[in-house]
Amino acid sequence: MLEPGLRRALTDLAATPRLLVTSDFDGTMAPIVNNPADARPLPEAAAALETLASLPETTAALISGRALAVLRELSGASAAVQAVGSHGAEFDTGFAHEIDTALLQTIIATLRGIAAGRPGVTVETKPASVALHVRNASEADGAEALELARAAAQSWDAHITAGKAVLEFAVIVTDKGEAVDILRDRCGATAVLFLGDDVTDEKAFARLHAGDVGVKVGPGETLAGYRVDDPADVAVALRLVADTRARRRIA
Repeated sequence: MLEPGLRRALTDLAATPRLLVTSDFDGTMAPIVNNPADARPLPEAAAALETLASLPETTAALISGRALAVLRELSGASAAVQAVGSHGAEFDTGFAHEIDTALLQTIIATLRGIAAGRPGVTVETKPASVALHVRNASEADGAEALELARAAAQSWDAHITAGKAVLEFAVIVTDKGEAVDILRDRCGATAVLFLGDDVTDEKAFARLHAGDVGVKVGPGETLAGYRVDDPADVAVALRLVADTRARRRIA
């Protein structure tokens, strides 16, 4: 259920002349799962986002820490929904900044060495970053892996992002907030909706303007003005915006 204040904010937002709707993927459109490759969006959330993308003067986008190609595959979103991967580094049109490939390979090799022999510690490689996941590791192995990775990173010119049971090391500096700004400028949005669950999404909440709506999914401190419990609520919120905006356009 959406609290009344959020319902009013979303209804008002739906009336803006040029709307940008943006959402994180994992934990927002899709429930968190133990195996990242198994993540899929809730059908209701995916359908609502596609509806929004089909409406006039409306842009819909996914902004995720996932590599762009993986985000496209797992989300199943059509080309009408824009996708931004690697925490804002990867757009469909290319990378936001130049990539240091030599440093990227060094980080990959180091993190794989740390993960070796520690069950449940995994390394996810992306075109512009590397993530060390410890969600499925024991508490001791996970803590030790993160500590070793932080120590190694002292010699890297890399941007570190801490998420839920993950450390990510990017060889270019960007974030979801910058991605929101880029998309806002490209589509000339007069208002933005951003939904996210992780600490990395706070960069996007921090960039929102007056008249925008930020929705935090789940517990934790946040800069977002509103909060919902889980991805099922995200689906309800997206459908409310889509249906309200469609009715206004018809009227």
